[in-house]
Amino acid sequence: MPIGYLRRMAHEQPVILWSVVIGSIGPLMVWTVPKVRREYFGYKPVAPLPTTYPLPAGPRNPPSGYED
Repeated sequence: MPIGYLRRMAHEQPVILWSVVIGSIGPLMVWTVPKVRREYFGYKPVAPLPTTYPLPAGPRNPPSGYED
């Protein structure tokens, strides 16, 4: 019964059928694509962006000569 319905949809409304097929594959790709990228293509994630500005280790000298 479901195969007959899918066959009928493929002939009468192929856009709806293929959008459902592609949409149902999406959640599966969430788990498979990152694993394939790591294992077969050698993908390495980028280093995280810095969230703070590094302060110099020595004493800080206030600027001079620019007073009002």
